[in-house]
Amino acid sequence: MAPMLECVINVSEGRRFDVLETIARAANGELLDVHTDGDHHRSVLTVVGEAAARAVTVAAVLQIDLRTHEGVHPRIGAVDVVPFVPLGSATMDDAIAARDRFAAWAGRELGVPCFVYGPERTLPDIRRGAWRDLAPDHGPATPHPSAGAIAVGARPVLVAYNVWLEADDLDLARRIARDLRGPALRTLGLQVGDEVQVSMNLVDPSVVGPDAAFDAVAARAAVARAELVGLVPRAVLDRIDPGRWAQLDLAADRTIEARCARQGLDD
Repeated sequence: MAPMLECVINVSEGRRFDVLETIARAANGELLDVHTDGDHHRSVLTVVGEAAARAVTVAAVLQIDLRTHEGVHPRIGAVDVVPFVPLGSATMDDAIAARDRFAAWAGRELGVPCFVYGPERTLPDIRRGAWRDLAPDHGPATPHPSAGAIAVGARPVLVAYNVWLEADDLDLARRIARDLRGPALRTLGLQVGDEVQVSMNLVDPSVVGPDAAFDAVAARAAVARAELVGLVPRAVLDRIDPGRWAQLDLAADRTIEARCARQGLDD
């Protein structure tokens, strides 16, 4: 049996819902979740397996032209980030092997340059260094005209999480992001429409979970609401008082395990 790998594909489209429907449909029965943000102009599609990741990528490259893209979130490509995440009995070595196969395929078959991350370097390293200090690991040496490049990763499970502030104060959001940034927490302060948010990746949610991230922001500013982007591991949810789930934008049916079971994709 092939190792079970989650893939959390970030595409640079969050406004054309017909396009997003076409892209999501490519995953067939291996689609677990779609999260869309029009201000970020970005969507996160959670799928299981390499075949679904490739099918979604082909559809997105055909549908999205980065030359006309405007959005809040940093990006290097139409298909911006493709991380492979081991689930169940799968290992990080399985995820790295899938990452390398995907990057070689995308560079060869789609002509889209790929930068890899994982044990060698982080996604922020690619954001800072692509086309300056870093050359692509696979594919052409210059960006694809309409699709740019792809950051292809292998990583443990993380939780993407946003906390919106009551005050429309971007400087405050950025100060909070700087204060909280650390090995277990990557943060940005962003202006999103008429509001501001502290946008976070909980890279080690066993150390800093959604509850701790929310409380850390709330200790520094009044919070309007929280937003889970995508799914959360059941083990992370189980450590949080169910009485706080609604406040934290969490629910039992928004776990990776629940969605896999619903799709009949249990390991």
